[in-house]
Amino acid sequence: MPTISLCMIVKNEEIHLARCLESVAELVDEVIIVDTGSTDRTIQIASAYTSKVYSYTWKDDFSDARNESFSRASMEYCMWMDADDILEPSEKDGFLELKKSLSPDTDIVMMKYNTSFDEAGRPSFSYFRERWIRNCDRYRWIGAVHEVIPPNGRLLYSDIAISHKKINAGDSDRNLKIYRKMIADGKSLEARQQYYFGRELYYHGQYEEAVSVLEQFLLLEEGWIENKIEACSVCANCYDRLGQEKEALMTLLRSMSFDVPRAELCCEIGKYFLRHDKYQNAVYWYETALNIPKNEYCGGFMLPDCYDYIPFLQLCVCYDKLGDRQRAEEYNERAGACKPYSQAYLYNKRYFDSL
Repeated sequence: MPTISLCMIVKNEEIHLARCLESVAELVDEVIIVDTGSTDRTIQIASAYTSKVYSYTWKDDFSDARNESFSRASMEYCMWMDADDILEPSEKDGFLELKKSLSPDTDIVMMKYNTSFDEAGRPSFSYFRERWIRNCDRYRWIGAVHEVIPPNGRLLYSDIAISHKKINAGDSDRNLKIYRKMIADGKSLEARQQYYFGRELYYHGQYEEAVSVLEQFLLLEEGWIENKIEACSVCANCYDRLGQEKEALMTLLRSMSFDVPRAELCCEIGKYFLRHDKYQNAVYWYETALNIPKNEYCGGFMLPDCYDYIPFLQLCVCYDKLGDRQRAEEYNERAGACKPYSQAYLYNKRYFDSL
């Protein structure tokens, strides 16, 4: 059975850290905590779980800090988590079973990362991340922000999930500040960093600059297809916020020049036509979304609701607008089969019951 070092970088995480470590510490063989300048009880809390707590001078570079934590590890695999992540109790048996059965030639275990949840607490946004990484010099983090270990070697995809459950909001400006500083220092952003820089600008409402950055990214020959497709979605949202609806639609359609349609983008196109009262057009795109199979292993960001619940709900609206109440009600019931607790489904149900 392989041994695992849990490697974490932390700063002022007294509200999260114990919860995280309680969820996973007993399942790993070593806990490494690299503190980047805490002024609260973080170090004290960490010391209750491990003697391997180290101080590190923050350099505005997440990769450098994570590589420092990996360099302290002595087990066969390194596992990373953030302090506001947890391993849910329902995942523990699977975690242990994977640990017992893992083939010794596995280099990286990719696990689901649930980062957003619906009203019932079910994951509504998830993607795969490298989670267990063979402890050797071949695998090191790159990227000052949105750091990553480029996947290579023998990969294993697991349905075990780590859940990101932040209690209090952190420094929302941190990443953008790092990118600004990199640019001010004359550093050029490689394709992946340019994509994430554009996303940060969008999150901060700087839509015109975000469009400029993302459009440049989309013109690059390099860059991962999944990032290109997601960039089309983000860029379209920027155009929409700027009141440039036609440009938004064209950018959504542009995503299909990179690969086959994604349900997420089809739902966005459907929303455009629904908003403009072009219900038959909207029906086409929502039905297209329903016919696209989920590919959880593409590595990109995934909104599971775009493959069933959202199209069902929106087709209900479209057919109601078209005067086909029977089909509208049928689609609402299909949405309810996905999420019987959904307030939108229940509202529609009351509406149909009142007719």
